Amino acid sequence: MVARPALRRIAIPSLRTSTTHLESRISRSSFSTTLQSRNNQSSKPNHSVPEYAIPDPARPTHFGFETVTEAEKRERVAGVFTSVAESYDRMNDLMSFGWHRVWKDHFVSSLNPGFMPLAAPGSSPLAPQHILDIAGGTGDIAFRMLHTAHVLNGNPDVRVTISDINPAMLTVGKQRSGSLPASQQAALSFLEANAEDLTQTKPLGANQVGYSPANGVPDESVDLYTVAFGIRNFSNIPAALREAYRVLKPGGVFACLEFSKADKYPLFNSIYKQWSFSGIPLIGQLVAGDRDSYQYLVESIEKFPSQEDFRDMIVDAGFVVGGKGYEDLTGGVAAIHKGMKPRRK
Repeated sequence: MVARPALRRIAIPSLRTSTTHLESRISRSSFSTTLQSRNNQSSKPNHSVPEYAIPDPARPTHFGFETVTEAEKRERVAGVFTSVAESYDRMNDLMSFGWHRVWKDHFVSSLNPGFMPLAAPGSSPLAPQHILDIAGGTGDIAFRMLHTAHVLNGNPDVRVTISDINPAMLTVGKQRSGSLPASQQAALSFLEANAEDLTQTKPLGANQVGYSPANGVPDESVDLYTVAFGIRNFSNIPAALREAYRVLKPGGVFACLEFSKADKYPLFNSIYKQWSFSGIPLIGQLVAGDRDSYQYLVESIEKFPSQEDFRDMIVDAGFVVGGKGYEDLTGGVAAIHKGMKPRRK
């Protein structure tokens, strides 16, 4: 197995910071000193893919607290989300007491879609933008992205592709999109795809832009890759991170919102876990008639890497991260991770 490279972090400013400011910071000697102190690591990723980042149907992984193969996990996760598709958003409200909406609003606001001050020099910050929302099934993130871009930032040239491995979740999202303004519906497309291999895709419906089962998601075709409360369900997270790197343009951003660890606050963490393991499966049984699926969702949160470990996985895939690489929400119950694909020199 290939050893994980040294952590590669640079001080990336907010996405709203000017391009010239970022480039001036990169040109300073302190930046090169920082890299030299981390074993002279280059800004270019190591293109040799480690064995653990290559999907293997027979490789052991976890499904909640069970040990299964990657292939079996993919099938069982599909079954979970087919079961919960119709009640998924209602259950999220009950499980988080509505906090998931606050987290999602903050996530989208922090990305400020439709405004790209770090675009190529000379280009408009309101340039066309393509957002790929992975595991975006019911559209919660995508609809917020379109509203922020089209309405708040006045940029109608932003389009969003919702990708999900589960057609039942995509169908719910497609139905919900009917309430959007016509201009936003026209900027939205739905794609059935496995995030670990985006070279094979299946558009949902005939009016899709840019993709077909034959060509998948092209290299360097995406400006912003988002995944919210989905990546912990992937069979091979390192493979999905490398696919994110492949499809993003240089300078493009990977952004993930996911449940995380509240270990820094032991008393709060104890109460939170007690609620998670006793309350959430019970609510699933009472509201959705499906205790087992929600038991899995709770266990999948427990098995997901810590904030620091997941940050290191993002760096390992070739991204650069700013600061500590993540932002805790509600004491670490959830966290936002971001990474940027380095620009070519």
